[in-house]
Amino acid sequence: MKRDSAERRVVITGIGVISACGVTVADFWESIVQGKSGARPITRFDTTGLPTTIAAEITDFDCANYLPRRTFKRYDLGVQFAAAASLNAVADSGLNIRKMDADRIGLIHANSLEGMESAFRAYPIYDKQGYKRIGPSFLLNNYFGAASGELALIHGIKGHSITYSSGSASGSDVMILAADTVVHDDVDAILVGASEAPLLAQIMAGFCNARIVTSRNDEPESAMRPFDITHDGFLLGEGAAFFVFEEKIHALNRNARIYAEFSGGGRACEAYHPVNIHPEGLGIKSSISKALRRAGMARSEIQYVNAHGTATQLNDRIEAEALYEFFGEHCNSLAVSATKPSTGHLLAASGALETAICALAIHHQTIPPTKNLTTPLDGGKLDMVRDVARPYPLERVMNINAGFGGKNSCVILERFAG
Repeated sequence: MKRDSAERRVVITGIGVISACGVTVADFWESIVQGKSGARPITRFDTTGLPTTIAAEITDFDCANYLPRRTFKRYDLGVQFAAAASLNAVADSGLNIRKMDADRIGLIHANSLEGMESAFRAYPIYDKQGYKRIGPSFLLNNYFGAASGELALIHGIKGHSITYSSGSASGSDVMILAADTVVHDDVDAILVGASEAPLLAQIMAGFCNARIVTSRNDEPESAMRPFDITHDGFLLGEGAAFFVFEEKIHALNRNARIYAEFSGGGRACEAYHPVNIHPEGLGIKSSISKALRRAGMARSEIQYVNAHGTATQLNDRIEAEALYEFFGEHCNSLAVSATKPSTGHLLAASGALETAICALAIHHQTIPPTKNLTTPLDGGKLDMVRDVARPYPLERVMNINAGFGGKNSCVILERFAG
């Protein structure tokens, strides 16, 4: 794609992840490429009586490795994940925020369940011990913008600090919003990402009753099976992914390592149903179409799609058919995979974590596999990358996500060519 030399362009110079697959980028990528899973029996709470007792739970995370205890002791776990991932992203980028004009760097954070941990913890305390036992920390944590406020304090960011939420589309939506702020010259760099810590008994109970989580408790690592005829729901996950987005010239002037370029994104809302996606996949198709238009690309230029792939019977079938219908004959040369069997479904953070996977796929020129896919429900119409990662000279890749309320989001990255 030809670009105007005067156009402000957005590149990814830093990535930080906290995941059940690894808490460093290197460990995370190795797990994704090898098709390892972070699935395991839940230890965070008592699962007695629940139909689902497994999740992609993080067991090797300690916020003390990132911040002094006096700083993070009041944080809910989701805020801790966000803080750690954001610090990793900044360190990975080599960007010295303290030496920048503080008004020229911004922050955007996405979440869908922020504050639930503190809220659930406060209810029994209030009932049994009275109002005097509900300290200010409960209020601060229950505030939906807690993480973005804390991260701005940690990093000294003054350009802006925004909290965004659109369900499972949130993580991709904030990538688009962050790129726009750079392109429109509001900032030269932006710290952007999403976090989620949904492993709470009450949350799991709701997902179990909705019958959208897998119940293969005896086989955690092979439980989630997107696009397979034996799928029975997703694996709930937790964690965070953050990025440093920079204006191209700003990054080049400091000789930054560039993972990929952010080329465009598209969003759509089906306004169809509170939970289910439209039977014709209208939001998926619309968000892809808008992303391609903004990136100035033809559909035939996309080489790889990281699919939403929730392993639920309705969503998988509709998503597969929507991709096939949208890309048509190009499906013969379009690779598709779903990586949630490894990471779990991180809800609002899924789009961010999967954008990290797409950026790393370009950086390492490798397409990650779909774990646990044996018999595709679409009969093989799509080129699903199964079991083994596929080395490939990637130039342009796409990530799609869908959320409750018919919200859809699509992000396109491409190899940076100067």
